[in-house]
Amino acid sequence: MPSPRAPRLADPRLRQRIITGVLLAVLVVFAARLVMIQAVNSQSIASDALSQRLVTKELTVPRADIVDRNGVVLATSVERYNVGVNQQKIKEFVRTEDGEVVASGPAGAAEILAPLLDADAAELGAKMIGDSTFAYLVKDISPETWELIAAEKILGIEPEQVSKRVYPNGTLAGNVVGFMGGSAEGTGTVGLTGVEAAYEDELEGESGSLTYERDSTGAYLIPTGVQEETAAVPGQDVVLTIDRDIQWYAQQRAQEAISATGASQATVVVQDTQTGEILALVDSDSVDPNDPGASEADDRGARSVSTVFEPGSTAKVITMAAAIEEGIATPLTQFKAPYKYTTENDQTFTDSHEHETQKLTLSGILATSSNTGTVQVGEMMTSETRWKYLRKFGFGQTTGVGLNAESAGILAGWEDWDGRQKWTTTFGQGLAVTALQTSQVFSIIANDGLKVQPTVVKGYQDEDGTFTARETEEPKRVVSKSTATQVLTMLEDVTQDGGTGVLARIDGYRVAGKTGTAQAAGADGRLTSIVASFVGIAPADDPRIVVSVILLDPKTEIWGGTTAAPVFKDVATFALQSLRVPPSASEPTLYPTTWK
Repeated sequence: MPSPRAPRLADPRLRQRIITGVLLAVLVVFAARLVMIQAVNSQSIASDALSQRLVTKELTVPRADIVDRNGVVLATSVERYNVGVNQQKIKEFVRTEDGEVVASGPAGAAEILAPLLDADAAELGAKMIGDSTFAYLVKDISPETWELIAAEKILGIEPEQVSKRVYPNGTLAGNVVGFMGGSAEGTGTVGLTGVEAAYEDELEGESGSLTYERDSTGAYLIPTGVQEETAAVPGQDVVLTIDRDIQWYAQQRAQEAISATGASQATVVVQDTQTGEILALVDSDSVDPNDPGASEADDRGARSVSTVFEPGSTAKVITMAAAIEEGIATPLTQFKAPYKYTTENDQTFTDSHEHETQKLTLSGILATSSNTGTVQVGEMMTSETRWKYLRKFGFGQTTGVGLNAESAGILAGWEDWDGRQKWTTTFGQGLAVTALQTSQVFSIIANDGLKVQPTVVKGYQDEDGTFTARETEEPKRVVSKSTATQVLTMLEDVTQDGGTGVLARIDGYRVAGKTGTAQAAGADGRLTSIVASFVGIAPADDPRIVVSVILLDPKTEIWGGTTAAPVFKDVATFALQSLRVPPSASEPTLYPTTWK
């Protein structure tokens, strides 16, 4: 008879109930967990899973072009490829033909690629050995070359598409266009000089992005998966005012002038007097943006807007215009101009050549470039008045031409002028300007007394062809039309027999202009250098262009009338013909330069 204390677990029905209960408990836990996953945490889990399948790639657009006024490309971006190798995968590369292995591993891949890359197979093979997932084999190859490489389907050979900036015209306008280089922050390649730097935002555009869902292997896009795209915004082409042909000729003529005169530097500016547009902005030994490192540091920018010098006699135009505008003199006002003249504060000045006292009109003072006569004209005005006109004509301030490196020049306040500077400023010394500021003075005279902002950028063109003009300042009146007309006629006297600018004459065209010779600071900071210049207007009867020619340290002669004026003649002639400007239709009615 069984003991009444025997365990009840021996009862099969009891064991079944216990097991069933345990199973039910486990099912309850699973069910609860399932509810948590599907009902409570489902969104978070699904999001985590999706994020592991999503890939986001940056969508870039090529940097926009820089073109001349006629659409000639001066800077553009081209597609290039860098070729790399996954050194781990290349070990597994095998190529068979008719069931036989004909190439394998790094050595086999190198033998295939060497002819395509014009490279040594042994050197290529050495670059393929290692454990890196990406090592460069070669950089900057054409799309056509990459297509040949891709057709070989070599495991582990991978492309890196890049955009390269190229300058099809080399040194042509290199000082204006500028060049690219690494950013100071190390964030990529940016414009470092010229238009490339000044219009970085317009040229570069904005990158976009593409987010897509890929399969578990990571190799393929899931067609029905998530796809989100933010389109990239292309940059705008920057359209310059530069005329490629005029720029080219002016650059050639500037280099010839250096060879002919022994000058160390030459600058030429060609400006449209009606619009302010710069048709040519030339600095000798211009940089090639394709290889800026080949140029000296001083030759990599635009000295025409960044380097300052004392303008000398070309600035006498401002003194004459101020005297006429203030009503204290006319082109016929009579002066006696000795070789040597002493002011009331005991400052003595001389002319460039010794001579007897001359009886000159105001026009004659300008035509013969008399310093002693110009100082006498200056004595008729206060220092404050003369300083005001220097400022109105643009000295001591940037022109806003559109290049980052532009200098404002040097013009001290009239209160700070010393006893000698008070008078030297009447004939262009004791202050400093850029070549472009010098050109602007004559452009104002040629444009009936209105100052039009100079610019090297005409505007911006979108991908669809929409053109937007660059905003510039409204024209400002500097002197009256009457004053400008009188000064322009006086400047024609400069190119007539007896004037200092005879060599600037152009057959068939009336020319007005002014010579200049001034001292400049040398490398030692002392006034040991010479600046010779000629700035002219053509045609004088219906002004269309101003051409400025500046030569630093000419060795044959120091006078602007003999060194710079011939360069003006050639460049102006070429520009007038390129622009199809008709010859002058009238003879000038000039002012007398002397009196009895």
